[in-house]
Amino acid sequence: MKALVFTDKQKLEYQSMPMPVIKEQELLVKVSGAGICGSDMHAYHGFDSRRIPPLILGHEISGTIENSDQSVIVNPLVTCGSCYECKNEIDHLCQSSSFIGMSKPIERHGGFAEYVSVPKKNLHYINQTNILSTLSLTEPTAVSLHAIELAKKHSIKQLNESKIIIIGGGAIGLLTGLILNSIGIVNYTIIDTNKKRLDVCKKASGCQIYFPDDHKVKKNSYDLVFDAVGLEKTRKQSIECVKQGGTIIHIGLSQPAGEFDFRKTTLQEIIFIGSSRYTDQDFKKSINIIEDNKLGDLNWLDFRSLSDGSNAFREIHDGSTASPKIILTP
Repeated sequence: MKALVFTDKQKLEYQSMPMPVIKEQELLVKVSGAGICGSDMHAYHGFDSRRIPPLILGHEISGTIENSDQSVIVNPLVTCGSCYECKNEIDHLCQSSSFIGMSKPIERHGGFAEYVSVPKKNLHYINQTNILSTLSLTEPTAVSLHAIELAKKHSIKQLNESKIIIIGGGAIGLLTGLILNSIGIVNYTIIDTNKKRLDVCKKASGCQIYFPDDHKVKKNSYDLVFDAVGLEKTRKQSIECVKQGGTIIHIGLSQPAGEFDFRKTTLQEIIFIGSSRYTDQDFKKSINIIEDNKLGDLNWLDFRSLSDGSNAFREIHDGSTASPKIILTP
């Protein structure tokens, strides 16, 4: 089969690879679409110790069961199913979990290939074959949905009463906004340093858009902040923007450490929550969100051939692409 293989820092090669070895309780999926995630870019830049080359990246996957017409969406989070977390619907926190498209703790090659082997329990069967490639958007939608569910649960104010800012106009930031739209919340702001992305976010969601240093982005003003980037500087802006008693939902994983204003966090009782992946229930809900067209017009998606994947990664790296999400198709 053909695959886009991560071979070294900032190096991807489109090459022939052996067909996946199907293990017990797994099925072979013929890939229809696989989205490029920010964590794939993190690996591409050499910053992810969990993704070691040579490796086939890609975990936002839709496709069909080989030798079948059955369409499926892949939940890439492989959990044990027997621990406390798995039995109490917080399976995303399973300490024995592994992930498709990662090297550790178990090497599982990902979906930037013609075929991928997937545990049967991680397959969600669907009927809408006409939007199969688009449904590879399920995984990042679930990430955004999970962040919003955390905000609902922990914020002092109701979402419809909150002044909201989203830091980052990539796929997670935009999807967070589009999910808010779907529940009737349209008064929020997205900030980003990339003008092209901001324009796409504005067109797709109708939200307010600004650069991070715009004077209209006020300090101590927001009840709810979603940091969909996760850099030291975006965490700094999160704590600067949030008002007393407000909530920061930290989704991004770009930078693991750095300075943070714990004094304000303590004195103003800021709620700071890490948002990690999604539960299986979040994933199922996200499939329904896309199938029911609740995200609106998805013409901001950019579909590219898998053979052109290296160029797609390079365009994301240098900021020349306007689309918040590129989906690779074999």
